[in-house]
Amino acid sequence: MLTSRAKYHLGQIVRHKKHPFRGVVFDVDPEFSNTEEWYTSIPEENRPVKDQPFYHLLAENDQSYYVAYVSEQNLIADYSGEPVEHPDIDDLFGPFEDGQYTLHFQLN
Repeated sequence: MLTSRAKYHLGQIVRHKKHPFRGVVFDVDPEFSNTEEWYTSIPEENRPVKDQPFYHLLAENDQSYYVAYVSEQNLIADYSGEPVEHPDIDDLFGPFEDGQYTLHFQLN
């Protein structure tokens, strides 16, 4: 039985502990749910355990915007109060308020 709880929530801004990027959480997997090829491409000494939440982020660094998949052990909350400038944020979220993005649902 899976008993872990996600530490971070949708719309929250987080940053990576080791790499210089930050992003907005837009989805959470309760445990690893990517390909084995992706997992084994991480050097063994840096490979996170699989039985923890993994976060899908609209991420940014100084050079680009992208989607990142990061284990909970490698994230910390970002309290800078600065918005993330990823171009896809408006597709998923409403306004930036109180240091996080509000959920935005669109019906087709």
